[in-house]
Amino acid sequence: MESFLFLADGFAVALTPLNIALLLLGCFTGTLIGALPGLGPVNGVAILIPLTFAFGFDATSSLILLSAVYFGCMYGGRISSILLNIPGDEPAVMTTLDGYPMAKQGKAADALAISGVASFFGATVAVVGLTLFAPLLAGLAIYFGPADYFALYILAFVTIGGIAGVDPRKTLLSALIGLMIATAGLDPISGIPRFTFDNYHLYDGVDAIVALVGLFAISEILMLLEKAAKDRAAPIGLDSWLPSVRAIWSTRWAVVRGSIVGFIAGVLPGAGASLGSVMSYSMEKQASDKNGTFGKGDPRGVAAPEAGNNAASGGALIPMLSLGVPGSGTTAVMLAMLISLNVQPGPLLFERQPDLVWGLVASLYLGNVALLILNLPMIGLFSRLMMVPTWALMPIVAAVSFVGVFSISNSIFDLELMIMFGVLGYLLRKLDISLVPLVLGLLLGGDMERNLRRALSISDGEWGVLLESPISLTLYALTAVFLGLSVWLARRDRKRRQARLTEG
Repeated sequence: MESFLFLADGFAVALTPLNIALLLLGCFTGTLIGALPGLGPVNGVAILIPLTFAFGFDATSSLILLSAVYFGCMYGGRISSILLNIPGDEPAVMTTLDGYPMAKQGKAADALAISGVASFFGATVAVVGLTLFAPLLAGLAIYFGPADYFALYILAFVTIGGIAGVDPRKTLLSALIGLMIATAGLDPISGIPRFTFDNYHLYDGVDAIVALVGLFAISEILMLLEKAAKDRAAPIGLDSWLPSVRAIWSTRWAVVRGSIVGFIAGVLPGAGASLGSVMSYSMEKQASDKNGTFGKGDPRGVAAPEAGNNAASGGALIPMLSLGVPGSGTTAVMLAMLISLNVQPGPLLFERQPDLVWGLVASLYLGNVALLILNLPMIGLFSRLMMVPTWALMPIVAAVSFVGVFSISNSIFDLELMIMFGVLGYLLRKLDISLVPLVLGLLLGGDMERNLRRALSISDGEWGVLLESPISLTLYALTAVFLGLSVWLARRDRKRRQARLTEG
């Protein structure tokens, strides 16, 4: 009951004219930034931090603006994923698997509406959880040690087999390539350069945004150029510019499951929205893909990861506010901004500065409604992009990709690296090897190695430390369950295919 009294005070803070204006500005700007391939929430928030200092906003107003941008980017990331098969940010990778096939089937409006509603529900679940369970969930998350996080990432990689196709050998190869790329740069413990080829640009490792834009945007351009050489490219048709209410309603349980899984993933410090999106998609596929429709334009394959990544992005605020530990890359940037304003997030923040915490929570409720109202009427506009001929659209995609990557670091080397990843993505796609495991290996590999090395350092090199914690043992048990389930489902699908061939 006390939380609701604080929340009422928070609405009084959030509903001031300045904070409402900043909230709406952040929602709109975040949606645009999220839709642009290569920028994403981390860069969107980082770009706007200088504005908060330039205009002299206090900590509460600054946090409301940046959180609105954060949530807006989560909404906007789905747009280019669905329409162009180019993820606007890392968590939106999973949305491409079924979103783009839906768009090619003329169902872009349905995919955008489903993703918008799923984003709203997932984010709302996260904010309600932030309101009710922040102290409890923060208390549980603090018990995760390095060995537990390593077990969590093992579980995440095992679920890749349920995401990226039916050939486990190709899935494993793709994941290993991603993990190999993730090891490039300075050793996290000793500081010795690894796989840098004496190029100082690689000392910080491979930028995930550069790799993402190359693997998806540039490889998509190369695929379309090849197709255009064989056959004149035609714009993708649309069945309707208006979404189907029935299609949205059919995904309701996928949205609920994805929101719960994503929120739990977001609360764990360091897990972030990418893991929430991956886990939500893989669990939904295991639960619902009885006819092999996932990856071919199944609406549930759009709803689950969108609900998951938005729930995770909200859940990531819990460890940042309660523990002072960022739950994602974006909340790490926000944490740096708060510290620079002499605000120290942690257990005492709720007592010392309740206006900041509860003003933020109240603004997130308002921001979710604003984002839903902003995004749904624009579905027709976004869908009409599909009517633009490929020859006109692809140069725009290329220009946005190059400008977006160059704006991050102003580095010509990053542009060259992006092109190299584009060629790699093109070759893998020609070999029918999914890019998703590679991306996951690249995104999670660094954290996975750091936690493994940390755990071994604490135990003086004893590998038994990985099996000592009840949390890690539980995660390994879940991993075994997922492995067994994947094997059983693979055998079931193989028998079904053989039965169809026999009948045919």
